[in-house]
Amino acid sequence: MSGIDEPLLSRGSLDDALGAALADTVRGTGASAGGLYLSEGTTGFLRLVWLCGLPAEFFEPWQRLAPASPLPVADAVRGGRLVWIGGHDEMARHYPRAAAVLPYPFALAALPVTGMRRPWGGLVLMWPADRPRRLTARERHNITTGARRFARILDDSDEPPTLSDRTRIVPPNAVTRPAQTDLAASDYVERLPEGAVSLDLEGRITFLSTAAARLLGRGAERLLGTRPWEALRWLDDPVYEDHYRTALVSRSPVAFTARRPPGQWLVFELYPDTSGISVRVAPRAGHPMDDPAPGTARRPAPAPTGRLYQLVHLAAALTETVTVRDLVELIAHQILPAFQAQGLVLSAADAGRLTITGHHGYDPDVVERLDALSLDTDLTPAGDTLAAGAPAFFADRAEIAARYPKAPLLSDKEAWAFLPLVISGRPVGCCVLSYDRPHTFGADERAVLTSLAGLIAQALDRARLYDTQHRLVGELQRALLPRALPALPGLDVAARYLPAGHGLDVGGDFYDVLRLDDTTAAAVIGDVEGHSVTAAAFTGQVRTALHAHATAGAAPDEVLARTNRLLSDLDSDLLVSCLYAHIDLARHQVTLSSAGHVPPLLRHAPGRAGVLDVEPGPLFGIDLGARYPVTTVDLPPGAVLALYTDGLVEAPGTDATRTTRGLAESLAAADDPDPQRLADRLLHPARRQAQQADDITVLLLRATRTPPV
Repeated sequence: MSGIDEPLLSRGSLDDALGAALADTVRGTGASAGGLYLSEGTTGFLRLVWLCGLPAEFFEPWQRLAPASPLPVADAVRGGRLVWIGGHDEMARHYPRAAAVLPYPFALAALPVTGMRRPWGGLVLMWPADRPRRLTARERHNITTGARRFARILDDSDEPPTLSDRTRIVPPNAVTRPAQTDLAASDYVERLPEGAVSLDLEGRITFLSTAAARLLGRGAERLLGTRPWEALRWLDDPVYEDHYRTALVSRSPVAFTARRPPGQWLVFELYPDTSGISVRVAPRAGHPMDDPAPGTARRPAPAPTGRLYQLVHLAAALTETVTVRDLVELIAHQILPAFQAQGLVLSAADAGRLTITGHHGYDPDVVERLDALSLDTDLTPAGDTLAAGAPAFFADRAEIAARYPKAPLLSDKEAWAFLPLVISGRPVGCCVLSYDRPHTFGADERAVLTSLAGLIAQALDRARLYDTQHRLVGELQRALLPRALPALPGLDVAARYLPAGHGLDVGGDFYDVLRLDDTTAAAVIGDVEGHSVTAAAFTGQVRTALHAHATAGAAPDEVLARTNRLLSDLDSDLLVSCLYAHIDLARHQVTLSSAGHVPPLLRHAPGRAGVLDVEPGPLFGIDLGARYPVTTVDLPPGAVLALYTDGLVEAPGTDATRTTRGLAESLAAADDPDPQRLADRLLHPARRQAQQADDITVLLLRATRTPPV
């Protein structure tokens, strides 16, 4: 073999420089494939802009990812860390949806691409199945160096990267490759009795020997440029396509047998590398013959393996949607691109009408015309489709106009798929996918969309029920908290409540601020054990008891002691923590009493804050005769008292004492006197979490001046 270096990518543009860097990184780390994701910026979505070593169809389900997607690269970008998956079993444990779509042995690393200017996106690298399951320190260094290289390229560029809808493919030898001028290898292959076939990364035949064409039963001119399972009917089976996918992803040899009619069995041996797959084809002598009887009907052609895995991926994704909004976003960002559609209208059947619950790709005035149409409307096929329970596909405007003359006038779309959403004969709604250009729906596409319709129906029904319950729970939660805090001369107040991110449970946090007279006020914060309607009802009783005893003029310790005795009479098994603060604005003092609550913070002045040493009494519900110690501290004008619940400082795997000290340091470092902005600052780390385990409540009180007596 001889040749010269031939450049394939120009490094003049930013996009090509990124592609060349990806090819270099894949080669330099010994990976078999890699992908570069870039952030869309304002939306936070990640878009796959460059792919190396695998065909784009393998990554179709992940070409555009939401920031919270349950996938390694999204976790890496969100957490700012390297995510390593040593094998398929780890992938199945941590990312079951991805494992279902790529059920092959491989290792994977995902890490963020973060520059000096901004977080740019993420990098994904894949290795063959035969590599060790653990990363060495040197390998980790090489991978992170590759990510930093992308960050430097992006930081140093004056032009923005291109975020097109189509992923660009770069071969691993993108920078240089030897020219293929030596014919000796071809002569060598032609002399062998077995057949030789070469497939590119897309599965297309790029070369086959004369013996291979003879064994496959078709001339080379009819096979070159085709995929074997598409060109040869006897290889048209998902099992055979899956062997190709297994070899390509795992980079391991794969062998299988297949029968070429009428009865010759062939052995196929696949040998993959970074540029494609070499296939050896040889006859297998002595294999049992089991031809079907003459006249036996050929079974229907199955859907391509890629489409089947795509259905598995989308089905898994649909099971994870919770709200109607989640469902609309999933259809818009994953299902529409998977079927090359541009528009979506999702309607729910409600009181004889189709109420639009979500849409994408339509102008608001079009949505307004389509909303709340009667089920017996003749404007669109939606009602008839739902009544018949069968999907309707229209390849162009003329086809839909033949049955529904007014339908093409409603929008500028050119093709439609109307999918009825039905559960056990009960109509749930209708999902319409639309296209900006005429679109022919193939048999396998219709089959997959029909299957998806049933899954979307279940997801929509479940999401609507969740949204209804969540709205009711939200109303109950708001009823437990004060609608507004009183205006108190000499005291600025700010409160924040952040519910836990787990389902429909009602939180048990409560707070209140009471004006006692012109110069005194009371503040209370607490947490009822558990998250349930029972806990919510008990929370209301706690608030009522505290309010009654405080406004009756009881001292702080007596407010807690009397409330404890009253709640004990209710015979509840729930425990309650509570912190009560009596504020004397004339004397600039606050008297505190605690029933097992987390200690408050006091910021004396900007730069000076600490944790108050308040001796706690027992939780409500433990000791009927419990006494509650009191602690009095100064609260001069400008000082800020911070009350909060344990959700702010307690989390699995963290030290609550250390977290509390950090919270005090954050309060001290803030030089803003406004308690509203201070509250947001204290909650900022919690808001960044996708899901916190407990409710969080913060109540800030800032003394301003001596009120008039």
